[in-house]
Formats: sequence, C-alpha cells, structure tokens
Amino acid sequence: MPDLPVSAPIWDHPDPFIYEITVEPQHIDDFQHTNNVVYLSFMARTAWEHSKALGLDFATYKKLNRGMVVRRHEMDYLAASHEGDKILCATWITGNDKRLRLRRRFQFIKATTGVTLLRGMSEFVCINIESGKATRMPPEFIEAYQLTARVEADA
Repeated sequence: MPDLPVSAPIWDHPDPFIYEITVEPQHIDDFQHTNNVVYLSFMARTAWEHSKALGLDFATYKKLNRGMVVRRHEMDYLAASHEGDKILCATWITGNDKRLRLRRRFQFIKATTGVTLLRGMSEFVCINIESGKATRMPPEFIEAYQLTARVEADA
C-alpha cells in the first residue's frame, strides 16, 4: 500500500525547529532500512542546524572559545525508514541550567505518513574549545539557547 500524504504532523511539543533530511543509499543497511547509527548523525545535524539558526555557528563558537558538546544520547527507534523517504527532524531545547548543561529532545516523523520514527534526547555540556574542559556558558549561549518546550524531567 503506498504512503498517503499527511496534512500536518503531530508533534510532541509545539513550535519545533524542523530540519528535513532525505534518506540516501548510503544510509541503508543490510536490512534495507536506515541504519540506527545514521539516526544519531541526523540528530547531530538537526541540533547543529538549529544552533546555526539561533546565531551560534562554529565561527561564533570559535570567537567565544566555547562550544556545546554531547555528554549523552538516548534514542527510541519506533519505525523504519527507507531510501528516498523524507524525514522531518524536529528538535526542542528542553533544559538549560544556564551554567554547563543543555538538553534537547528530538522527534523524527516520516513526511508522507506522519508516523513517528524516532524519539531522542541529547545532553550537552559547555566546554572551553582550547582546553576541552567543561566551563560556564557565555552570556551569548544563555541568551540563544532558551527553552523552546517544557519537559518536567528536563527542567
């Protein structure tokens, strides 16, 4: 049965940042679906695109000598995607202690069906780029990385 277009995806939280990715041949594994590890790269790409949209690209990170790096990930794989599928990769900032830690939630939806493929979470820590050591967020990070969704467990 062919995929039917969906009018509007049902997101876990309102007003997500959305980055669209098309599954390409190199994303496919021996089971003929998107390899699980590829979803991790999609999460990283979505987070980075959102950061850039907030005005924090790597040039800004370098100028500030600060960056946000991943401390941990969680991913729940809910359905498969296949070559040619368009995935709507959504993210929200759900935690920011305004010192060291930032948390993002993710939801990936297959564009043609509205089926949720993945839910995930990434926790980031602010570092001094030169030393690699954890350090306080600069004011620019505190200002840009405002919460975009409320998740009680992340507050």
